[in-house]
Amino acid sequence: MGNRASTVLGRRLGGELLRLRDAAGKTQHQAAQSISATNSKIVKMEQGWVPMRDPDIRVLCECYGVEEPKAVARLLELAKLDRERRKAKGWWQDAPGSGSLPEYIAMEDVASHIRNWQSSLVPGLFQTPEYTRALGVTEGAWEDPEEIEPLVQVKQMRQRRLLDEHPLQLYAVVWEAALRQQVGGPAVMRAQLEHMLEVAKLPNVRLQVLPFRAGAHPCIAGPFSIISFTESEALDVVQTDRVLGSAWVENELESAKYSTLFDRTARLGLAPRDSVALIDNLRKEM
Repeated sequence: MGNRASTVLGRRLGGELLRLRDAAGKTQHQAAQSISATNSKIVKMEQGWVPMRDPDIRVLCECYGVEEPKAVARLLELAKLDRERRKAKGWWQDAPGSGSLPEYIAMEDVASHIRNWQSSLVPGLFQTPEYTRALGVTEGAWEDPEEIEPLVQVKQMRQRRLLDEHPLQLYAVVWEAALRQQVGGPAVMRAQLEHMLEVAKLPNVRLQVLPFRAGAHPCIAGPFSIISFTESEALDVVQTDRVLGSAWVENELESAKYSTLFDRTARLGLAPRDSVALIDNLRKEM
């Protein structure tokens, strides 16, 4: 049933079950007995290595004293999303990239909403091919510039989600510095800003600029994306960007903290109309 591999959603669900088991004072052996399984299966479930069946989740919830229907439904929804994610044979499976990029694309493909904070770069779902290409050249890790092209194509394919029959809802807050940094030179940046203005017109996209005058702000530590799968924020996972890669935040409490940071920073940003006006003025200055 599905592939046996640890996934972000699987680890999130497993972590929730582990938390509930600890709160109930139950051992792994007791949990295993309740679903007529071995201790090793409980270990694999709690570490996100295997897809989970709805009957097992319901029995475990009963074993752990979880009676609130909404709490059980949330776990069942997360299990369903994880099973769908494991079965998916998306185009991203053959995409180049290392680390968490393929996993992120797979999550993005099944997400309903994404909130993205960017401090130094134009968000990936807004990037033009020329901007992405300029970033790849600047990175300097390529022996042959042609190696950059597959990654450029991947980013363009990701942007199709904004135009799907059921499009991704994107809420991006971008620091003014990312818009002034002339990646690729004035001509590339001018075209990039023009493209941002076009994407911002989509009904499923909300774009805000955090101006320099906002000063210190809650998200000053670095960029991140909050990925949502339902209207309930309880299922959110967060990817944080670092200089040498990225990391996942899968704990519900920690994810909620990032949501709070994003909301506080967004309140300091310009309104969407004023953000578009600023981008247009910067475009004219290029």
